[in-house]
Amino acid sequence: QVQLVESGGGLVQVGGSLRLSCAASGRIIGVYAMGWFRQSSGKEREFVAAVSWTGSNTNYADSVKGRFTISRDNAKNTVYLQMNNLQPEDTALYYCAVRMGWAVPSTADEVGTWGQGTQVTVSS
Repeated sequence: QVQLVESGGGLVQVGGSLRLSCAASGRIIGVYAMGWFRQSSGKEREFVAAVSWTGSNTNYADSVKGRFTISRDNAKNTVYLQMNNLQPEDTALYYCAVRMGWAVPSTADEVGTWGQGTQVTVSS
């Protein structure tokens, strides 16, 4: 059973930056990809970014390319999401996600474990 705990969310002005972190713990056997999804009020949960076990394969939603960077530290079982040039449309509850195996997740259906979420609010 994998547990995920996110941190780093908060309130930031337009153009500002935040760094989200997500630590995995529990009984983890095998390799796993990690990622971030987000959900804003009245909308479905959407893919943001994902990274493979080795970190060599990353994937981003078009809306965040060039602004967000995902990375991971396997020694700490932690994934990070550096978010720069934040915009009001980035306001959402951000969820950490784990998919066991080598493939990175790109849809919510591919995720096996979710964190509890951390709120990001961008004020204009």
